[in-house]
Amino acid sequence: MAYFYLLLAVLFGTASNSFANAAQGFTKLFPSILSALTIVLCMLCLSNVMKTIPVGITYAIFAGLTILATVLIGIVKFNQLPNIYSFIGLFLIICGVLVVNLFGKV
Repeated sequence: MAYFYLLLAVLFGTASNSFANAAQGFTKLFPSILSALTIVLCMLCLSNVMKTIPVGITYAIFAGLTILATVLIGIVKFNQLPNIYSFIGLFLIICGVLVVNLFGKV
């Protein structure tokens, strides 16, 4: 069940980032409200994950996957294509998430 909540946290975190971008510095009301709501839901899910999975492991997985998902949303929705160095960094993040999941103490 912890990994289900972790997936929800990643989805809510990614949604919050997308809404924050659309809120344009929180000057647009509706995207600002959605950003705030989804980040609260994200933290609620993360707190449930941390009942089972250690905080460091939880946050490493959450942060890595949320970064990747946010980059994909940026590419698809906002036409923000990263440069080669960003892709190298994203590849290293994927490697880090895999190492934490495969070899981390859970």
